[in-house]
Amino acid sequence: MAIIQGKKVAEEIRSLVAREVETVQSQTGRVPGLATVLVGEDPASAVYVRNKNKTCRSLGLESFEQTLPADIPEADLLDRVRGLNRDPA
Repeated sequence: MAIIQGKKVAEEIRSLVAREVETVQSQTGRVPGLATVLVGEDPASAVYVRNKNKTCRSLGLESFEQTLPADIPEADLLDRVRGLNRDPA
């Protein structure tokens, strides 16, 4: 049975992603990014999103966070997500 060195594998992946970010930026002049949408105020979800944003910054990625109220109508939420998907930034 092989033992996977999780921390080592994770660091290799982070290094690869950081290099890819640099490549994209040098080829396009733009920094790739990740948008997160947090609906409501669940503390565990907020920690998850905060960690994603922190990881993005450590890799040279832009990070865009949107926090929306828990009672947002589904149609409005879907419009927001579609808008993010269309945004070339």
